[in-house]
Formats: sequence, C-alpha cells, structure tokens
Amino acid sequence: MRTVAILLFNEIEVLDFAGPFEVFGVAGRHDDPKPFRVFTVAEQGPVYARNGLSLNPTYLLNDHPMADIIIVPGGGGRHEDGTPYGSRREMDNLAVLNWVRRTAKSAELVLSVCTGSYILGKSGLLDGLAATTHFLAVEGMKQAAPTTEIRHTERYVDTGKIITSAGISAGIDMSLYVVGRLLGKDIADETARYMQYDYWQ
Repeated sequence: MRTVAILLFNEIEVLDFAGPFEVFGVAGRHDDPKPFRVFTVAEQGPVYARNGLSLNPTYLLNDHPMADIIIVPGGGGRHEDGTPYGSRREMDNLAVLNWVRRTAKSAELVLSVCTGSYILGKSGLLDGLAATTHFLAVEGMKQAAPTTEIRHTERYVDTGKIITSAGISAGIDMSLYVVGRLLGKDIADETARYMQYDYWQ
C-alpha cells in the first residue's frame, strides 16, 4: 500500500484535490489491501476551498504518516487590490514550502495540479526540469520557476519523480496516468470506467 498525501489550503480549487483523491481512492478498490491510502494535510484546519466549501484535513503538516506520493493542488489568483490568495499566497508560505521540500525527499512521486506548480517551483523542485500548469497561469509560472521549461500545451509532464498537470480536470488525467505507471494500464482503465471518465492517455 502506498500512502498519498494531498495538500490543502484556503481558496484551493475543489476539483484540483477532489479529482486525484477520487482516482487514488477508488483505484484497485476490490483489492485487499487497497493499493493506495489517501489522506489530506494542511497547515491548520478547517480549510475553505473555492466557493466556500469547508474542509477538515486529516492531518496537519507536522503530524502525519510518511507519504509515498504527495499532491500539491492549485487554485488562486489576486484580489482587486493585488493581494494574492490560494496557491499564489501559499507559494510564499515558508511552512508550506518547507513541508514540500521535506516530504519530497522521502516521497516516491511528487505531483502538482494546475497552479500547484507555483508551489513546486518556489520550492526549487522544478529547477531545470520541464513542467506544465493552467494555460492562463503561464506568466506566473515563469516568475515562480524561472529555470523551468514550461510546456503549457501538454496535459501532464512526467520528469520521473515529479509530474505536473495542466489546469483543474487535467489532475484526473495525471492521476490515472500515475495509477497506470505504478499498477498497470488495465487498473487505470478500470478506474476510469468506474468513474465514467474518458481520460487523455
């Protein structure tokens, strides 16, 4: 069984975390034990996602089981007064950046969805690598990860240990791809069929 830790923060995009949660939660659902145990982590709780959805993280950043896979979702922007929120704020949050750096060292895989790539970029994990993000977030990505090759037309980019996805629903495609990479295409396909999701392969 691999453990999957999904980062939560205020103004997170709902599908950014819920899509991957569903994929890893139902993959191999008939197996005993199941291949993945999924949990959420946050600096504190509750967390309020986009449009006011209230979330209670399973664990806090400094008190959770070892994670084999970490997922950093996105969601965010700037208020009218220029104040950043969501991932644009969290990419300068030292507690979050230190958690990403620390947890990534022992993780098998590090994944990001949408502007979660900003956080990976500011953590230094994308230095010299290729990555993708939401197509409307490319300019911000250039600032967050200036040495990263941005492939904004790709649904997800696999560089080995680190895999990034484009915006929102692309996190589901990336997660299904990872299930296929780890457990085989048949299990990924069965997971997609169960979810009634036609995914990009």
